[in-house]
Amino acid sequence: MLYKANSNEYLANGVIISPTNPHPGEAVKICYNGLLPKSGASCIHAHIGFGFEWQNAQDVQMTRTPSGFETTIIANNHDTVCMAFKDSVNNWDNNNGLNYNFNIHQ
Repeated sequence: MLYKANSNEYLANGVIISPTNPHPGEAVKICYNGLLPKSGASCIHAHIGFGFEWQNAQDVQMTRTPSGFETTIIANNHDTVCMAFKDSVNNWDNNNGLNYNFNIHQ
């Protein structure tokens, strides 16, 4: 069984979303200041998909901010938004293969 989390459970890895309990159609801000920027990456993409089959998967370039990297997506009509992060030389932060999975509340 795959693990779904709320935002606070990934805080130690530098991954948070706002709002922490998004609804379909709602804008979701993703903030990332984890392994890749701490290792010196200057360009980060969020790899985003919906449902545990990663439907509608896409790479979204994140914007560097004083607190790390950020982007905003729209939650779609699935129960989960899944994400991992990669830098410009294809190093990944995928939570040790578990990815970062957040509930979308219907």
